[in-house]
Amino acid sequence: MNAFLENCRAAIGANYVITELADMASYLTDWRQRFTGKALAIVKPGSTEEVAAIVRLCHASGVPIVPQGGNTGLVLGSVPDESGTAIVLSLTRLNRIRALDTVNNTVTVEAGCILENIQTAATDAARLFPLSLAAEGSCTIGGNLSTNAGGTAVLRYGNTRDLCLGLEVVTPQGEIWSGLRGLRKDNTGYDLRDLYIGAEGTLGIITAAVLKLFPQPKAELTALAALPSADHALQLLTLAQTYCGASLTGFELMSNFCLQLVAKHYPQMRLPFQESHPQYVLLELSDSESEEHATQMLENLIEAALEQEIIVDAVLAASIAQSKAIWNLREHIPLAQAEEGKNIKHDISIPIARIGEFIHTTDALLQNAFPGCRMVTFGHLGDGNLHYNVSPPENSSDVAFIEQQEAINKVVHDSVNQFSGSISAEHGLGALKRDEVLRYKSEVEMNLMRTIKRALDPLNLMNPGKVV
Repeated sequence: MNAFLENCRAAIGANYVITELADMASYLTDWRQRFTGKALAIVKPGSTEEVAAIVRLCHASGVPIVPQGGNTGLVLGSVPDESGTAIVLSLTRLNRIRALDTVNNTVTVEAGCILENIQTAATDAARLFPLSLAAEGSCTIGGNLSTNAGGTAVLRYGNTRDLCLGLEVVTPQGEIWSGLRGLRKDNTGYDLRDLYIGAEGTLGIITAAVLKLFPQPKAELTALAALPSADHALQLLTLAQTYCGASLTGFELMSNFCLQLVAKHYPQMRLPFQESHPQYVLLELSDSESEEHATQMLENLIEAALEQEIIVDAVLAASIAQSKAIWNLREHIPLAQAEEGKNIKHDISIPIARIGEFIHTTDALLQNAFPGCRMVTFGHLGDGNLHYNVSPPENSSDVAFIEQQEAINKVVHDSVNQFSGSISAEHGLGALKRDEVLRYKSEVEMNLMRTIKRALDPLNLMNPGKVV
């Protein structure tokens, strides 16, 4: 492999081929610090042409490639296995915003661009790039595209797939497909763009993308509502869509236990209600007319929800600071759960109308099988995506609890399947769920996926061991 590494150094510069273990460490361990793999090297090309050159060298030498952006994934999709035969191809140097078009409402960005930087560039041009998630300060758009990330604004704007008009991709053979067309209509054959989005780097390496922009809203309002149950949250969703229509941007469900964890581990974050309630919903409106119009819509919605006894209380943010405080409660749930100890995460989607029933049913199944387990249930109710996480009983060993992960996953995922849902809503399959998904997808579907993989990557060099 010395000759291969020397060729890599010649192709992109010796400083960008990292082989010292201490310097490689952060690229080899997943975000949750649960797994550390091995690699021949960390390779950091600085352009699409350099990515293609490295891929051609890997193809010639039979060296597997693990593409990596911000390494914020949760399913072991962006770290190598323990064989030490692969390179990690870091795209963080591909971080330019190539073009921004305010007439076509598009921005062309390289895969290593930090999501927050794209949001800022859009704002500076009086536009909005609506993809928003907790890791936006460190995740990259290439990773967002590769996992078809969702986030908090899917209800109005869709997943990352819906926000992308074109891609630039390096194929497993080291060729460059330039599909950076900012077209909203292009019916000229197979949609290759959609094939690569959500493929987790197993079919090729996304190096750039054309993304949709939107006009900046004239007003953004936030409210937090307290409810008796998840079923009432579904009623509130229907009412909110009736009163607010497309202005309803965010609709986040949080159980009481979620906010109690936040209050426990981040006492500086005050809960806005004096009494505890079983469920809470964070609503966000983005209005293109005026702040007065948005305020009236939101007040009318809250008034109707109180009259119909769908909610029991609500607070409306009166300032940007108050809005951030409400969103901070939501964003600190995963952090608070980590402070509480190890836990078992599930990123699932359920048909929206059945979410309440799913929570009641699956909570009962888990309590029966694992008495005392604590449910940390939150997520994007408006698009059916729940982070349905399980924490060990209070004052028990979280290490012993984690040893039951396979059995707990089976209870949850079997229930998800019974409710016609998906065991991965926005995090992907990676290596963590690659075998798990075989229990729920038909052989026909899996064979179609394997056929695509073999056709595009016959040597199985693109992120091997992930997805299929």
